[in-house]
Amino acid sequence: MLDSRATHSTPCSDQLALMRRYDFIKEISEYMIEMGWGPYQNDHEDANGQFEMNWNYDDCLVTADRHAFFKFMVKTVAEKYGFRATFIPKLLKNMTGNGCHAHISIWKGKKNKFLDKSNDLGLSKIAYNFLGGVIKNASSLSAFFNPTINSYRRINAPHTKSGSSWSPSRISYTGNNRTHMIRIPDPGRFELRLMDGSTNPYLLQASIIAAGLDGLKNNINPGRPLNCNMYEDYKKYPNLPKLPNKLDQSLKKLKDNKDMNAAFGKQVINSYIKLKRAEIKNFKKKEIFDKSKAITKWELNNTLDC
Repeated sequence: MLDSRATHSTPCSDQLALMRRYDFIKEISEYMIEMGWGPYQNDHEDANGQFEMNWNYDDCLVTADRHAFFKFMVKTVAEKYGFRATFIPKLLKNMTGNGCHAHISIWKGKKNKFLDKSNDLGLSKIAYNFLGGVIKNASSLSAFFNPTINSYRRINAPHTKSGSSWSPSRISYTGNNRTHMIRIPDPGRFELRLMDGSTNPYLLQASIIAAGLDGLKNNINPGRPLNCNMYEDYKKYPNLPKLPNKLDQSLKKLKDNKDMNAAFGKQVINSYIKLKRAEIKNFKKKEIFDKSKAITKWELNNTLDC
């Protein structure tokens, strides 16, 4: 929903840009309240016409259902106001893309199994092993988390007009620091910042579970957290794994990942890869993927309504 009057280099600082879309955001929030989702925060984000909306956590399947319905609801209400809402990962080359972050914890009844108040970051051994599985499988699961050609304009992206892409490039974790792929904002949970607006809500949740179970089963240690600005200091960590640069790279990682093939089943993985490779073939007939150039017409035609 681009706003022609939002010319500030950091639109999130422009109160008028927020107020011009206030009625639209308010209506969606009221629907979420009516449905019992518990919305608790809305804000104008870093790009022109970009908003973040948050609601309370729940079981992963409930969250996936809400996620799927939320996208439909936003697009429907937007049309009522004469707008076109999009969750495309990267709409404009020089502006921040659309992420889709997940906050993750495991509960047994009313007990948070990720919580350990004696730990510096407030995470238990179970949490670190689960996190370790996500770290280990991140490149492969980028095929699910970042499932479109356009997705790879958002990750590994250069600085934007506002000064930051707010998307990861390396596979790393940290404390309360948004320049890494995984952030630990509070005790008892971690935030995975890799996914974008085009991800399938159900494959998103299934991927997190599959990776986490791999970490628990194999007692995977995620290594030490890095307390740095990864956007500026990445050269200090030359051995840190980098995320895939293109969709076909992440698909190859997924195909070669025996643990994820076992978790999802080879038939599911092979069918998914076949579908995505057909998209890549179709794209290459008409376009060349180049991050330094503007988003292609093919990307707009095939991703705006993701």
